[in-house]
Amino acid sequence: MSRNFKELSIEELHAKDRELRESLFKLRFQHGIRRLDNPAQLSRLKKDIARVQTYLTAKENQQ
Repeated sequence: MSRNFKELSIEELHAKDRELRESLFKLRFQHGIRRLDNPAQLSRLKKDIARVQTYLTAKENQQ
């Protein structure tokens, strides 16, 4: 997964945000049903969502 969110456009950041939130939802659902192989994925996804939101807010405020 590419974490270079700084170079993405606003539309791409919105798409990445939706993608990450969907992945987080699926991972939480799996976690409720069974143990995860790598539970650290949950916190990594949350942090990536926060990063995307930070860059999205910054780019929207620049316009």
